[in-house]
Amino acid sequence: MTAAPSPPCGQFDALLEALRQTVGATAVRIPTPEDPLDAHQVDWRKRYRGQALAIVCPANTQEVAEIVRLCGRHRVSIVPQGGNTSLVGGSVPDDSGQQIVLNLQRLNRVLDVDAANLSMTVQAGCLLADVQGAADAAGLLFPLSLASEGSCTIGGNLATNAGGTQVLRYGTARELCLGLEAVTAQGEIWDGLKSLRKDNTGYDLRDLLIGSEGTLAILTAATLRLYPRPTRHQAALVGCDSLAQCVSLLQHTRTRLDARLTGFEVMHQATLALALRHLPEQAQAARALLTSAQSELPTWTVLLDTCDTGPAPTLMQDLESLLDDAHQQGLLSRAALSHTEAQYRAMWTLRESIPMAEKMEGHMVKHDIAVPTSRVPTFVAQAEAALQQTVPGCRIVCFGHLGDGNLHYNVQAPVDMATETFLAQHESCIHALVYDLALSLGGTMSAEHGIGQLKRTELGQRQSATRTAWMRAIKQALDPENRLNPGRMVP
Repeated sequence: MTAAPSPPCGQFDALLEALRQTVGATAVRIPTPEDPLDAHQVDWRKRYRGQALAIVCPANTQEVAEIVRLCGRHRVSIVPQGGNTSLVGGSVPDDSGQQIVLNLQRLNRVLDVDAANLSMTVQAGCLLADVQGAADAAGLLFPLSLASEGSCTIGGNLATNAGGTQVLRYGTARELCLGLEAVTAQGEIWDGLKSLRKDNTGYDLRDLLIGSEGTLAILTAATLRLYPRPTRHQAALVGCDSLAQCVSLLQHTRTRLDARLTGFEVMHQATLALALRHLPEQAQAARALLTSAQSELPTWTVLLDTCDTGPAPTLMQDLESLLDDAHQQGLLSRAALSHTEAQYRAMWTLRESIPMAEKMEGHMVKHDIAVPTSRVPTFVAQAEAALQQTVPGCRIVCFGHLGDGNLHYNVQAPVDMATETFLAQHESCIHALVYDLALSLGGTMSAEHGIGQLKRTELGQRQSATRTAWMRAIKQALDPENRLNPGRMVP
């Protein structure tokens, strides 16, 4: 699909003035050399730098709709943006200087909490942490949990169908959304803020918009599914000698704990070493729990998280019994339980510090793949063997959500090769190797981060022609002039 035609230069001033009249002068920001507004124009990984005509910050859904209508009349495309935490370059403008970045963080109100219905309605610009906090204040739980929850917004979470650390128990953002409000590419408001669990009245437009990355409509509010708040939680760091042991331990734990198992994260030894090197203060407390008398980190570390509404001793006793049985079966080499809230948080800090440590380390070739959990050991073994043949000495940073088969499988340059040289010479072939292997094992090239601009070409090369045709047809039907986030996701 071709990009939206550029407006003549004379139309820019008229558009900007109309936008100021709509949202207020202070809510329209123009990037300048002195103030480039990098928070809105540079992606989180600092791989993409755009140049916007303006950053526009509406205060309500009606203003969003008017902005879309104005941009339509002036033939300007729009990049919807929440917290700008996209990991695939999906929420920054291109470098044309002719796109509006529509930042929704002023739409940040919790509109309603319905405890009896286990639901809440919030505006799209609410930070995920604030959504969690509002649910907690009502004695309930909104279980979506990400390392970026203090900066990402619920609209962005839904636009990318975010996953996070509790998919094993509660599902992705799609499973946690009951209804949506959205603005169409024509500037019309669709009110789908239903709080029903059952509604069989035609096509599910909610599911169509979730995961569409701002290419079909602009999400402005959502009704979310809540759960009773657990009264107890318990975590353990478990050392395993192989990924096959980790998978067997997952089976064993599921059988024993069932719905009380909320998270099952896995981290390779080199990955933990990276986190400890860059973020030692935050992670050392967990390392002390994990290593105790042993100085070496285990080959693989599992972070096992559980919750319950029953008494704390029962959960602790059940977890202790489970791990003791697993040790007798040869499924683990060591284990440490959290006995205090500080220890529990330290364990999660160790896991959540990995993305920041990667960012501090420098650019890597990153992948967000998933395969059936039973095939994770095969993927990791075959991928490393093939990569070492292709780029001898490359370093693997592997961690992720083993409970749902999603691995963050990232490849770093050999110690004697400059990162820029490594990326220029090997990034394309590494992507091809990793993606092809994941797909051959029944997996996906993008489990939770989305497509954005980073994986758009790869998606077109690897998915079926039928699926690509359907995606293009849907885009054409809902956004025929290609105004919303052009050049993203749709091959």
